[in-house]
Amino acid sequence: MERYREIERSIIKKYHKNIWCKFVEGVKEYKLVNEGDKIAVCISGGKDSMLMAKCLQELKRHGKYNFELEFMVMDPGYNTINRQKIEENAEILNIPIKIFETDIFDVVFDIEKNPCYLCARMRRGHLYKQAQDLGCNKIALGHHFDDVIETILMGMFYGGQVQTMMPKIHSTNFEGMELIRPMYMVREADILSWKNYNSLEFIQCACRFTENCFISDDDEEGGSKRREIKILLKKLRKKSPLIDKNIFRSVENINLNTIISYQKDGATHHFLDEYDKK
Repeated sequence: MERYREIERSIIKKYHKNIWCKFVEGVKEYKLVNEGDKIAVCISGGKDSMLMAKCLQELKRHGKYNFELEFMVMDPGYNTINRQKIEENAEILNIPIKIFETDIFDVVFDIEKNPCYLCARMRRGHLYKQAQDLGCNKIALGHHFDDVIETILMGMFYGGQVQTMMPKIHSTNFEGMELIRPMYMVREADILSWKNYNSLEFIQCACRFTENCFISDDDEEGGSKRREIKILLKKLRKKSPLIDKNIFRSVENINLNTIISYQKDGATHHFLDEYDKK
């Protein structure tokens, strides 16, 4: 059996419960894939987007929907080693990628204020534009369940707001385009397990700002705010294995009667607006 077939089999068999079923659950729960869709699968070269690509291939092969896939890799200025690794893994996994190049890393390299924010905005814009040029109506990103939980806490701790990473959103700048996150219900630990089981090696962060830096898993001082949240969650899980589910449920079960104020469609609603009418 060819290696990519063995890897595909592991998703359906060994990781049926923790990856495949969770993937399908997210797709169905949030109606991420519809009949006639043409989805641009955005592959960064990391474990999450590569596994997402394989899961979408399996869904197309075994699912009930008739849809098309384009496997898209944007090169924002990868070094030679990372670019080669992405191409090698795509071949191993039998993913027919299409690579397009940008100069994003060069543009943001000398930016002192919020370079990561600018880089993310530019990358997203290029992905939408390329997907649109390919005739796609959706782009798929590889964010997983842990990303969702971390985003909730980051919003509270550092943004002063309750928000989450949505399973799908309509683009405000590219008419008719939608962003979906098919790995929404899949945990990072299971992705890592799949990766190690199949002896796969993927690139990690390929950003020029961090590619030469090493930060240990327990370093509470170095790294990003997201890394700080990862370390905090790791500690909390030792006390309660349900901590992730409870954080997620907190944004599913918001009681507006107990919220001081909230925003919707650009308007702010305060509890005092209706308080004396009751």
